[in-house]
Amino acid sequence: MIGWLIDASAKNRALVLFAAIALAVAGVTAMRNIKLDAIPDLSDPQVIVFTEWMGRSPTLVEDQVTYPLVTSLLGAPHVVDVRGQTMFGMSFVYVVFEEGTDLYWARSRVLEYLNTVRSRLPPDANTRIGPDATGIGWVYQYALVDRTGRHDLGQLRTLQDFSLRYALTSVPGVAEVASVGGYEQQYQVTVDPVRLRNFGLSVSDVVQAVRRSNNDVGARVLEMSEREYFVRGRGYLTRVEDIENIVIRAERGTPVLVRDVGHVTMGGDIRRGAADFDGQGEAVSGIVVMRYGENALDVIGRVERKLEELRPTLPEGVEVVPVYNRKHLIERAIDTLKSALAEEMIVVALVIILFLLHLRSALLPIIALPLAVVTAFIPMYFLGIPATIMSLGGIAIAIGATVDAEIVMVEAAHKKLEHAPKNLSHTEREKLLAEAAREVTPAIFFSLLIIAVSFLPVFGLTGQAGRLFKPLAYTKTFVMLSAALLSVTVAPALRDYLIRGKIFSEARHPVSRVIRKVYEPFVHVALHNPKTTVLIGVMALVSALPIAQRLGSEFMPPLDEGDLLYMPTTFPNISIEEARQQLRRQDEVLRSFPEVQSVLGKIGRADTPTDPAPLSMVETVVQLKPRSEWRTKYVRRWYVGSTPEFMRPLLNWLQPEFVPMAREDLVQEMNARLQLPGWTNAFTQPIRNRVDMLTTGIRTPIGIKVYGTDLAEIERVGTSIERILHEVPGTRSVLFERSVGGLYVDVVPNRESLARYGLQVEAVNEVIESALGGLPITTTIEGRNRFTVNVRYAQDFRTSLDAVRDVMIPLPAGMATAASNGMNGESAAPSAASVAVPAQIPLGTVADVRVASGPPMIRDEAGLLVGYVYVDIEADRDVGSYVDDAKAAVARARTAGALSIPAGYYIKWTGQYELLADMEARMKLLIPIALLITIVLLYLQFKNFTEVLIVLLSVPFALVGSVWALWLLDYNLSTAVWVGVIALVGLAAQTGVVMIVYIDHAYERRLRTGRINTLEDIIEAHSEGTIQRVRPKLMTVSTMLIGLVPLLWAQGSGADVMKRIAAPMVGGLVTSAFLTLEIIPVIYTYWRGEQLLWRRLDEAALSILRWLERDVIALKIAGALGLGWVATMLYVEAPPPWVHSAAVAVVIASVALLITYPFLRHRARRLLEQTVNPRKEPLP
Repeated sequence: MIGWLIDASAKNRALVLFAAIALAVAGVTAMRNIKLDAIPDLSDPQVIVFTEWMGRSPTLVEDQVTYPLVTSLLGAPHVVDVRGQTMFGMSFVYVVFEEGTDLYWARSRVLEYLNTVRSRLPPDANTRIGPDATGIGWVYQYALVDRTGRHDLGQLRTLQDFSLRYALTSVPGVAEVASVGGYEQQYQVTVDPVRLRNFGLSVSDVVQAVRRSNNDVGARVLEMSEREYFVRGRGYLTRVEDIENIVIRAERGTPVLVRDVGHVTMGGDIRRGAADFDGQGEAVSGIVVMRYGENALDVIGRVERKLEELRPTLPEGVEVVPVYNRKHLIERAIDTLKSALAEEMIVVALVIILFLLHLRSALLPIIALPLAVVTAFIPMYFLGIPATIMSLGGIAIAIGATVDAEIVMVEAAHKKLEHAPKNLSHTEREKLLAEAAREVTPAIFFSLLIIAVSFLPVFGLTGQAGRLFKPLAYTKTFVMLSAALLSVTVAPALRDYLIRGKIFSEARHPVSRVIRKVYEPFVHVALHNPKTTVLIGVMALVSALPIAQRLGSEFMPPLDEGDLLYMPTTFPNISIEEARQQLRRQDEVLRSFPEVQSVLGKIGRADTPTDPAPLSMVETVVQLKPRSEWRTKYVRRWYVGSTPEFMRPLLNWLQPEFVPMAREDLVQEMNARLQLPGWTNAFTQPIRNRVDMLTTGIRTPIGIKVYGTDLAEIERVGTSIERILHEVPGTRSVLFERSVGGLYVDVVPNRESLARYGLQVEAVNEVIESALGGLPITTTIEGRNRFTVNVRYAQDFRTSLDAVRDVMIPLPAGMATAASNGMNGESAAPSAASVAVPAQIPLGTVADVRVASGPPMIRDEAGLLVGYVYVDIEADRDVGSYVDDAKAAVARARTAGALSIPAGYYIKWTGQYELLADMEARMKLLIPIALLITIVLLYLQFKNFTEVLIVLLSVPFALVGSVWALWLLDYNLSTAVWVGVIALVGLAAQTGVVMIVYIDHAYERRLRTGRINTLEDIIEAHSEGTIQRVRPKLMTVSTMLIGLVPLLWAQGSGADVMKRIAAPMVGGLVTSAFLTLEIIPVIYTYWRGEQLLWRRLDEAALSILRWLERDVIALKIAGALGLGWVATMLYVEAPPPWVHSAAVAVVIASVALLITYPFLRHRARRLLEQTVNPRKEPLP
């Protein structure tokens, strides 16, 4: 089939080349129109249910809102997790759906369930679902700055809320624009309870009067003088004076106005968040949230253009200053990969030209390379895969392998032409080139398929790892499949045009001569000293074992986003004013660093359901300058003071004493200067934080969740864990988010007293809400602006417990006289002669007012209460080893009695560690699948299981280099590294395939001519297959290897991830190439020698052959049992003891069989010599 396709493509060149041009045009078009982003969207499909019930305590919101919502949504289809978070006046419920669930389908299901549960919620609780955005939807943030000082924070917030916010929300692709900082302006009516009592009024009277005085009405139309007039009654409140002149009540023609019982001012509404810009004082900020599925770069571009349009409309002196812009990260990330791709293509092209020394022939793979790359963009476009550092990284790691088929075909054609007559006709030349292509291309086609298909297990990754690396797997697979297709279509079509002119023979080729001169002695030594050669390979494998044990582990290497997010936390119950002061101090320190361009600090939450931050949490975006503007740091080098002075400039050029400051160095400096009392520091990055917060609820690399049913007990366990982890080496900071410790003023009604005065609890609660809380009672409409009106007691009458006890409660009309008499010390029994005058009693008469402690914030998951322990670790500790140490410390504490966890309570290690554990569990399944797929494809190619096993020897040899490369580069094992290892399996197998194909061809040629009779004949045949074809083998390895090297020296956003993928591949290819060129020929040669010996024994009908066969069968059985033991250890959590005993027995039996086989073989050779070889000819 493959041979027919090659011939058909060669015969129909014009059609194939036209199709290739069309493919290139389509690929370029797709590449120009594809979406761009920095990284794939890593967030889970989730819907946020946000409920605002302002003024209510966390416990009240939890009981009446969060708990009913969480328990109702647990039963929704395809839901995997439901997390609730309750704070003052607000409830956040995160409904996480199965991976792959359509977001809009999930939103519709949540709305259905909300309709069923809405009747169980308080009627004045406002429940809605969050915007149709994902965890990385925060793409742009700006600050409103007034350089002139003419506009206060209230005016700036009004400008943001009613002008900028609506204008930007109208931009296509924007789901929401959230505001934070400044004051939401509000008309505040502060009443004097003494005046109210003097006038016989209550707060509710004021509330009703104001509410009834703010409305416009319409009265249809009037016709006058043949014209139609619309009738409207204008009653909107628009000024402070309008409210002051509202009549509460009029007696005997004398009105009681609002100004008679209190004061009216324009102030700020209650707020749960504040912002600071550059440490210069509070600011107003806006956060642009991108809609799900949109192109981030396009959305940001549209937002910037809209802001430019709005700039002339801003008040004089006010400007919009960007403080976070995802566009910069996207551009840096794409530029990093574009530079790496360009470097790879250039380097690969130069390697091809160098090895071939024939420009026209080199054009064949050079043309195929960009064609394969642009072709991959076509399926990317139609599948909606954006161009990110991961999808482009998949192309980058595949570039070196895309030209292997063309390289091998060109070299095979050169070899054919080398031995052909010089006066070949055109037809004979085409026939010769076709024969060369059919000889090697099918095998290389299969090897390209192996590289592509062996990467399929990456598609089995789930969660964040899957969302991050599946685009890479897609694009690498697309490129390799394109390369495989082009190798059997376009390459044959171009073959006869390009492989022309003067071609160096192998003997005269300069590169071949150098390579053969170096390689030939090694091969001869290896083939004649097989035991030593194999021992070298075994020692190489053994050398990697202790190194592998020392490698750390992490879920993902840090992705340098270019900006920092400083996230300190403090204890609960910090006031908003104190929080503002602390935020300003922190921002001043951060802005003082010369590497910092701007600082926008936020404490508390922005006005969006996507931000659940409490007042005790700070999120400060630190925008950094380009790395070229960073300071350098001094590193004392080995040559300082120990080498002559004249050598210093050269050595300093090679290894500078002043090196650029690293990101972690800057973070350490910031952390040292921000050691403020009462604050626990944590540093992360904006996207990383958003994804972690919404995925696991943990904002630090490691977290511990304490589950239970009582918040006090959860706090006891959490604080104990906090003390234990402080002592674990590598802990930068650890904080248990306090579950209790919030301060409450509890007003507990005395029901007997209420009954005495004819009151109900509701009457008391209404006064508490209005007089103390001051609920917004109406909203003014002033053009496009909307301001609420709030009525409450003046501050002096609500700032102490005694003042709260003196809040006046109006009595029912029938009880007024009784209350009045009772308060004067007289009998409280009602009298018919009493005069019914309005009366009020102090709150303390009917209720107990006291201070109590309670939860400042409540979290729950799946119906259980939960507390969070946040752990940030030093840069020199990996997540895996730290958690191992931390778990051991917790276990020791439990054993010693320092930590006790009650029955029904449990802890769960989460954060990036949870993702790491899930990834490692998946890799246990996926890597064996990758090997199995590779084995199947190899068997389809060779039809011989022994040859498959010989080819697979390249894999452990490759892993040796991977382990050493990771150790030398100080990289931890991570998802990125494992993806590189999976990719390496296919590449290593391909190098083995190329070696075996050439050796097979040399062996089969000699076997057909009857020249394979002794071991020396086999060695000569294999020397021919290895030495004379070493150049194409090195070319294929070199293009793959050198194609990956630019990724190792890449700098910029995304480079750290790509380095971790490339490092095991580069190290593995180096050792795989070396050991494959030396050891595989030896093993292959002696396998063929055993075949020859067994054939001789079979021809001589010697019975010892049966014993050799039984020994080999027993070894195969032992090997299968050994694989079963390995699988048991990997996949069975607690294997029974007999499994280990059986493993020991298998090992002993295997050693015995391995010792027995040489004795049997030696005996067989003796018998063969005595029986059929009396002349002592060499035997295999």
